[in-house]
Amino acid sequence: MKVKRIVANIATPDITAAKRFYQDVLGLDLLMDLGWIATYGSHEAMKTQLSFAVEGGSGTPVPDLSIEVDDVDAALTGMREAGIAIEYGPADEPWGVRRFYVRDPFGKLVNILSHRE
Repeated sequence: MKVKRIVANIATPDITAAKRFYQDVLGLDLLMDLGWIATYGSHEAMKTQLSFAVEGGSGTPVPDLSIEVDDVDAALTGMREAGIAIEYGPADEPWGVRRFYVRDPFGKLVNILSHRE
């Protein structure tokens, strides 16, 4: 048996609030909308990972989600333009990532990152 996909499910009374953050700002595609569930993602091949942590690194809280992007500074600009508060960073971390934290419309702490080259 092989795991084919891992999906993060976030409970919310208003799934339309996801569109602005995940589709409009981060650029994810709406993959499925059944009215009671909306799934956002990308058609690009992605790695599947699960992380377990006692902290988020650099003394930060453990984020609910980590989203790797190809241009973290463009994502940061998009968040600021959308009026979304930055909770941590941007920071160039000693383990080789540039990142920042924001809260999505549902209060989930999201770590937006890219690996430094």
